[in-house]
Amino acid sequence: MASTVQNLVPFINSRGTEYFELYQHYPFLRYFYTSFESNFDAAYYSKFAADHPVLPFVICAAYIAFCFGGQHIMKSRQRFDLRYPLAYWNLFLSVFSFFGMIRTVPHLVYNLTHLSFEDTICLPAEQSFGSGANGFWVTLFIFSKIPELFDTFFIVMRKRPLIFLHWYHHVTVLLFCWHSCATESSTGLYFVAMNYTVHAIMYGYYFLMAMRIKPPIPAWTITVAQISQMFVGTFICIASYYLMSSGRACSVKMENVIAGGVMYFSYFLLFMHFALQRYVFKSKDVKFE
Repeated sequence: MASTVQNLVPFINSRGTEYFELYQHYPFLRYFYTSFESNFDAAYYSKFAADHPVLPFVICAAYIAFCFGGQHIMKSRQRFDLRYPLAYWNLFLSVFSFFGMIRTVPHLVYNLTHLSFEDTICLPAEQSFGSGANGFWVTLFIFSKIPELFDTFFIVMRKRPLIFLHWYHHVTVLLFCWHSCATESSTGLYFVAMNYTVHAIMYGYYFLMAMRIKPPIPAWTITVAQISQMFVGTFICIASYYLMSSGRACSVKMENVIAGGVMYFSYFLLFMHFALQRYVFKSKDVKFE
């Protein structure tokens, strides 16, 4: 049975904010957490993101240059196979996402069952999800958007079609996550938990495909999961906008809410278009890697 907050001794981060670990409510989980995670303080990383607002734009500019410059260079060259490096890269991302999922999803479920919906998207991040073990995996998620750009290396080097959805998704996610970290957006846990979950499945699927092992699920189920993620993301942004417009004090910047809403809705439309082209009209040239 879950413990009551009144009986628990809170952790305190460097700002003096109290927070509780999930295993304090459910002691049987204690052995699945490390002391490093429980005492993790995300303040330094939020400050780093806030102090370096230009850095993600520089990274994205270099990434886009590689996308199109790399394709131009590879036009006259033989494609690389890279089957096994691609497989192991996908396996790594799948395992990483799985561990992120098992940290963030239970925390989100706990918040949804013990807080009001408004509080789950309005309470300060460092209080509701951004400190301790969950904060550690949220921080890893944010900065993992930089190495995830490496996905495109395999597409370019293997001379596979590089569709707009692929590079647009990578660029906008990185910029949005960086801004969310810098401003400590209170809505972030929804996005992180969903993305970890979808990526754990998606990259696992890609690993099996690269190893020429038939996945236990059809490809369209991943696309459905992605579309569902975009729908929920759009809803959270709309709900945040409504609450803030109604006078509710939420610990998220309005520009973050608007950017997130535009981003998620554009993803929703693009993934719907991708799904129609790939599974309804059966276009062989459309593949999201």
